[in-house]
Amino acid sequence: MKLSLNASTIKPTPLLDKIRVAGEAGYDGIELWAVELYEHVGRGGEVSDVEKALGDHGLSVPCFIAVRNWGETRDWEYKLALDEARRRFELAARLGSPLMVCTPPMERPGIEGLDQGYRDLIQIGRETGVRAVLEYISFFASLNNVPDTVTVLDRVGEPEACTILDAFHNWNNETTLDDIRDLPLERIAHYHIDDADPHIPSGQQKDPDRVMIGDGAIDLEAELAVLKDKGYDQWLSLELFSQAWWERDALETAKVGLERMEELVAKVGWTRG
Repeated sequence: MKLSLNASTIKPTPLLDKIRVAGEAGYDGIELWAVELYEHVGRGGEVSDVEKALGDHGLSVPCFIAVRNWGETRDWEYKLALDEARRRFELAARLGSPLMVCTPPMERPGIEGLDQGYRDLIQIGRETGVRAVLEYISFFASLNNVPDTVTVLDRVGEPEACTILDAFHNWNNETTLDDIRDLPLERIAHYHIDDADPHIPSGQQKDPDRVMIGDGAIDLEAELAVLKDKGYDQWLSLELFSQAWWERDALETAKVGLERMEELVAKVGWTRG
């Protein structure tokens, strides 16, 4: 099991400092966001700066975030969305990331047509060497739970079709442990670990309501035990959007998150490596 820090967890920190913090805290990898790479270049930096920082701190990029607008656009706007997606896939490939998160529509309800858009992204993934990963977001109007995600993956009918599990989204839209048990292992490409505010009901939370793992309402040990029983042995990545943790020292936040993950990994019986 390898442990990663999603860059959103220490969001206010500059990009190169995020990479340094992840390395100093002891993570194996860091998930990067395309928008932050664009901002770095826009301020006069180079992608090579990021490559060097990753190498200096011995970090992998297990997953790259994200491509959007592919599920809600049509005609020339859809073509523009795919053009931008290709740029992001190519950037992920340059940084050595094997996975690209593909985010569904926020406001367009339902899942109809998502299979065609996702199929096009899978093809871009084949051409760039980066696997397209279908994401579900618990508070979005479209794809917001594991069972509907399975329906889209089935409609796509491609062997590369897969998803990224997220403890917060599972809890916030009542995805069950049985839903996870029924998901074929080859369809689980990655896992985001986080916790949910214990004072806000499931179904009413948004990204800022995530709390540090171990401080919330989710039975993370039970969910990870299901993954272990299935044979999952890829990455766990800490993904928070917490203002309270953003206001703390970034290295402290990263270290606390890593310690909490290591405790869970040990309880479940995984070995880190």
